[in-house]
Formats: sequence, structure tokens, C-alpha cells
Amino acid sequence: MSSKRALKRFRLKRHSRKIKKHARNIEEATTRHAHRFLISRWDKIREVRFHIIVWMASVGVLIAFVGIQMIWFQQSYITRVPISGGTYAEAVRGPINTLNPLFAATPAEISASRLLFSSLYSYDTTGHLKGDLATTMMNSKDKIFTVTIRKDAKWSDGEPVTASDVLFTLGLMKNPAVRAAQGVNWQGIKVFQIGDYKVQFTLPAAYAAFPQALTFSILPQHILEKTDPVQMREDPFSALPVGSGPFVLKLLQIISQTTGEKIAQMDVNPNYYNERPRLDHFQLHAYPDKKSISNALKIGAVTGAGLVTSDIVSEIDSKLYEVVLRPVNEGVYAIFNLSQPVLKDIAVRRALQLTTDTNAIRSEIYGHPNRLYLPFLAEQVAGANNIPAPKVNIAAAIKHLEKAGWMMKDGVRTKGGVQLRLRVVIRENPDYETALQVLAAQWQQVGVQVDSQIFDTTDPSQNFTTDILQQRNYDVLIDDLVIGGDPDVFAYWHSQGLLNFSGYNSKNSDDDLSSARTTSSHALRSLKYVSFAKQWLQDVPAIGLYRPNLIYVHSKSTKAILPDEMIVSPDDHYANILQWTARQGSVYKTP
Repeated sequence: MSSKRALKRFRLKRHSRKIKKHARNIEEATTRHAHRFLISRWDKIREVRFHIIVWMASVGVLIAFVGIQMIWFQQSYITRVPISGGTYAEAVRGPINTLNPLFAATPAEISASRLLFSSLYSYDTTGHLKGDLATTMMNSKDKIFTVTIRKDAKWSDGEPVTASDVLFTLGLMKNPAVRAAQGVNWQGIKVFQIGDYKVQFTLPAAYAAFPQALTFSILPQHILEKTDPVQMREDPFSALPVGSGPFVLKLLQIISQTTGEKIAQMDVNPNYYNERPRLDHFQLHAYPDKKSISNALKIGAVTGAGLVTSDIVSEIDSKLYEVVLRPVNEGVYAIFNLSQPVLKDIAVRRALQLTTDTNAIRSEIYGHPNRLYLPFLAEQVAGANNIPAPKVNIAAAIKHLEKAGWMMKDGVRTKGGVQLRLRVVIRENPDYETALQVLAAQWQQVGVQVDSQIFDTTDPSQNFTTDILQQRNYDVLIDDLVIGGDPDVFAYWHSQGLLNFSGYNSKNSDDDLSSARTTSSHALRSLKYVSFAKQWLQDVPAIGLYRPNLIYVHSKSTKAILPDEMIVSPDDHYANILQWTARQGSVYKTP
């Protein structure tokens, strides 16, 4: 056994000696080659090192060029586009005290009603009425309107939307116990149900613009029919509503009890009858003031913001956000209180008209808003563009004043010991403040002294409607008048108009306004409105200053209001909501 072990050791030892000998031979050969081909030639390599470096650099540049070319070619057939999905977060002025559209008063509450509820009609991106729940309308003598509604509409809980829901909603609006915001507009109008999907409206008198009134939100009868009308505002429905709009409320999140900041968390309504929105979720952030909205944009807490004021825009990072300016169907006017002795004198009003340079006013306002010198939008009335606009003529203005007995004394026009002083009232708004400043300087040129009052609408101890409007507590009021989708401005300029803030009373104007609203003939209406506008410019109950813009801000990575979209009012800026997006993705370009 020992002899076998000894033999094995001998063989291993002999094998090991062979391996070592082979390794030494390899080492010696490697050393000889190194001396022959590297060390002995090192001096020659040093002589050509510049050429080596150039060659290596050339190879590096070639590789970099190929890489850049590949990236460039990739960018040529791949692009970034809006894609579906994601969450859009919009900031808007609050508070949200209710989600029942009958009581919607703040911009946030009105926005929520547009997203959660449907209406018979709504405005499209061209600024015209289109059917929402309605499919057809029959008009008989501009007095009887019969509307057919679609049969595939459902509430977010799956129940069908029917004509009975429309009648139920109008019954609540007309019920004084409910105290709905729009109730006064429906008194005297009879509503009948014809089958499950047809509603007939019978008006006490012909009214061509009636279809514009059919944009109110429809409420579910099967949810609210047992609710006491007196308790309608306090019903749980106001916090967790059931609607038929493109979105459904998931949660009303309270962020701050102190400031009233809330977030209405919404998901896509799975029972929505129209095209599915491209968004998956929508968040409506209700903030207490414009400063909070500005801060939310700065820190990226929201995707976009509606009803932005011009002073906020200057603080926005233009690299992150896009600003969209779209004119709305409204007008900012300097409205004269004709019950004031000084302004009863038409010579004074015409002198102010001749002194007012609206171009100078508009050039000082952010976005340079469009001109508006008529009591309605010129494009709404055929032939209105041919009505000449008042021209600035300081010399003629002075002649009017002096002929009427207003003479300069210590820099102010005076007549019978009374100075020509006007108290101009505005709501707190950066654009109104700019208009007032420029207007005051212009009027002072002809000796009119301007005393200004800026009303803070956020002060809970004051109420602009009761303290200023209802009492006509002003000489001149600079404010915004909503014109809407129809040129019917009866409410503002007819002697019986509920919103006649000037106290304007003209038989000719009254006749034209009354006649124009009783026929749907566009040609006849245009004739009446042109006649009214000429009389209005001659009587000067107000001066049109400009047509305001909606200022909307949204992230550049999102898609919201289109640059060429027509918007009737700021509350209707969701006309294209089904196509809004919150995300972008890379896609291959199609040839």
C-alpha cells in the first residue's frame, strides 16, 4: 500500500516539474517578444504618437456623430402629443358651500355644476347653442317651444334621465320656498310633459331668445322628490350629488376649515351618454382669494386656473404655463346714473362721450381687449358694424359744456355754484382700476372732477348688490354687463328692465327692444337692434369701454381651452372638456 503511494507521489512530482519548465519557457518567450516588438521600438512609437492621437480622436468624433445622427433621426419620427388618462387639477375662486346647482353662486360652485350636471342645451366651441340632453326643438310663433330629449341619458347611479326630471327641476326653481337663484326668470312660464322624453314650454308672450334660457342644470327627481323644499339647500345631496354630466363626485375634501379651501375630487361618469372624456379624473380646487390661486400655480399644486386676473398673470412662470386669452360675450361700460342732477343734462353726457378715448384705455389693460362701443356685440346683429363709433373731439366736448353753461372755475367746470364732480364706483379689479385711472385723466381735460370709490367685494360687512346697485349709489358705475349668446339687452336698457342701472328711459329704445325680442326673424331683429343702438349712442346712458377677456392659465404639458375657441361667458369655458388632457406621451409620426 505504501509502495503505491510512493509511486503516485513520484509521478505528481515529475508532472509538476514539466509544468514549471513549460511556464518558464512561456515567460522567456513573452519577454523576448516584448523586448523585440515593444521596448526596443518605444522610441519609434513616441515619434508617431501625434498620428495615433489624431486617429483615436477621429474615431471618437465619428462615434459621437453617429450617435447624434441616430438621436436626430429618432426625433424626426417621434413626437410628444397629448394622451388620454391622468388627472387635471383646476384652481378657481371659492368657496364651495353647496354642490346643488340651484344654489350655485361662486365661480367654484358654478364650475362644479357644469362638470357634474347636464342641461337641455349648452354652448359649443363656436359660441352657439347645441343640444346636450335635447335632440330637437320645435318653435311655434316664438311662444311655444317643444323639446325632445335623448333616450340614452342616465344619472350617475344608473337611473334614466326623463322629461319628469326636467319638470321637477323647474318646479323647484319656481318654488319660492326653495329660494333658487334663477327662480324669478321662470315665473309665468308653463311647462308640460308630453310622454317620457318630451317637454313643452308655453310663454306668456313671444320671446325669441328663450332657447338661451335652457342651459340650467337638470336635477334627479328620484333622489330629491321626498325632500322638503324648505330644506333643499341643507339636504345631503348638496354634499354628495347625483348628476348626469361627464364627471361624478368621488369626494369633497376639506383642506382648511379656516379659509374654506376645498377640493372636489371627480372621476369620469361611467354612465355618461356622450363621448368619454379623455381625462380619468378632475380636481376642482376652491381657493378663498386670487393670492391663494397664484401661490397654487407657483408651487405646481394645480394644472390650470380659471378666471385669472391680469395681476396674477405677471407672476406666472411662462416656461411652465401657457396663458390663453379669449374674449367673452360681455361688455365693460361706464354707466351713468341719470337720476343724478348733473347727469340728467345730456350736454354733459355727450361731452363725456366725446372726451373718452377707449383706445387709450384698452392699450393700458392686459391683453389689449377688443373694442366695444355698442350696447351689444356688433357681430350678433347684421348691419351693426356700419354704425359709426363715437370719435374723440375735445374741442367739441368743451363747446357742449360751455353752451350748457358749464364754465371753468379753479380748474373745475361749474354751473350755478355746482361743480361738475362725478363719483365713479368700481368693484376691486385690476382692469377696472386701470380703466378708471385713464378715464379720470381724460375727463379732467375738460374740467370734470372725478372722485373714485373702489368697492371690496370680499368684505363680508358690505354687499355690492344691496349697497351699490339696488340703491344706485353712484354717479358713474364702471362694471361688466353680461350680453350672452343673444343680443337681447332688454334687461339693461328698457325702462322696465330689472337691471337698468342707469335709469335709462326712451320711448324709441323701449319700442325697438320690445319688438326685437318678439320675433325670431334675424333680419327683422337686426333692423330693430340697429335702430335701438343708434338711439342709445345719441342719448348716451353709458359709454362702452371694452369687451373683456377670459384669462385662462394651464400647464404646457396639458390641453385645455383652444386658442381659437369662442367662449360665451367664463362660466361656460368647459365647452371642450371632453378633449382636455393632463398628460403627454411619445408617439411615432404617421407618414
